Amino acid sequence: MGAFEELTWRGLVQQTTAENMAEVLATPLTMYVGCDPSAPSLHAGNLVPLMLMTHLRRAGHQVIALVGGATGMIGDPSGKSSERKLLGTDEVSGNTRKLSEQIARFFGNDEGPPVKMVDNLEWLGGLTLLDFLRDIGKHFAVNQMIQRDSVKQRFESREEGISYTEFSYMLLQAYDFLELFRRHGCRLQSGASDQWGNIVSGVDLVRRIEGKTVYGLTTPLLTDASGKKYGKSEKGAVYLDPKLTSAYDFYQFWLNTADADVGRFLRWLSVRPQEEIESFEASPGGERLGQRALAQDLTRRVHGEAELARILRANEALFGGGDLRGVPGDLLDSALTAAPSITVPRGRFDGEGALVVDLLTEVGACPSKSDARRQLGAGGIAVNGVSLGTASVETKVKASDLIDGRLLVLRRGKRNNYVIRVA
Repeated sequence: MGAFEELTWRGLVQQTTAENMAEVLATPLTMYVGCDPSAPSLHAGNLVPLMLMTHLRRAGHQVIALVGGATGMIGDPSGKSSERKLLGTDEVSGNTRKLSEQIARFFGNDEGPPVKMVDNLEWLGGLTLLDFLRDIGKHFAVNQMIQRDSVKQRFESREEGISYTEFSYMLLQAYDFLELFRRHGCRLQSGASDQWGNIVSGVDLVRRIEGKTVYGLTTPLLTDASGKKYGKSEKGAVYLDPKLTSAYDFYQFWLNTADADVGRFLRWLSVRPQEEIESFEASPGGERLGQRALAQDLTRRVHGEAELARILRANEALFGGGDLRGVPGDLLDSALTAAPSITVPRGRFDGEGALVVDLLTEVGACPSKSDARRQLGAGGIAVNGVSLGTASVETKVKASDLIDGRLLVLRRGKRNNYVIRVA
């Protein structure tokens, strides 16, 4: 199967600038995808173009990842209903570094030519306004620019409008393609479908100035089966940076993928073969084999094998009735975010410690102390995953029982967890 056929059956091709794209991708070429450091982390929506790069790289193509240290100071109007907040130089520089590290880690274990990392500040930072307007601006017709989807909505909005700053973004991205063609022989630009107007402008600029044919290819936006833009949860965007979205929450996000979406996401966001994905789609929904494969593949790629192993051990302990004392507190915090919890003073566990009966009642595991005593006597309570058996009603927990010195997990029955946090 050729590279374009691979991308096509996976559903990763939204638009192309050439009808013979299968022929274009039949021999190795250099291509690029860009992202702007408007935030300190990539998010779930960035994964689709990154996986397209992965498949092309595995097919022997040279991929370039561009992080826009220059365009990040301007702001891409694509998909935005209002002006972006302009970031300071230091913030953009810091974000550029973080995104570059994430991208390098994402591609760390794939086969194919080494990924090239570039920053467009290298060539845009030294441009003068007069040179840019004279050499580049003259190739763009304003009446065509305002018809691009990236600016059309904003251009027609009386309430918001669009500044000249963001209006000029299209020219800068087109110039990126020209420079990468000159410096690296880059012949293909890809990105999400909302970048189509910017990509086409770059294709046209290279043709006008260099007289050469280059190409554009877009991927679908990450959406659910109803068409709602994906990558958003009740807490906000799902980021690749564990400081913004913990590795555990990242894993759980993909594990909770709807049955209607999982086959499509496995095609888009994994390298698993067609037969295996189809077998997941045919498996009973209750087993969630496809969701497990998706969550494991993406967590391994983004956060590493060791972090995935920690998450799987934590889930086994939490939901398989295992001992939680070996699970790090940060994982427990993420895993038990939705569990009922209370915060108590550390002094409660000093000396002889706190009565389990009292804690069960306070955290809501039992409606009364008499019920808590019955549960203890019946062997229905576990502390940090370890059953207390038919414990005495005078059973206490001490500071030494706290996980990481700050957490205590009480379990009633097999799956009902309650969290005691220590201030």
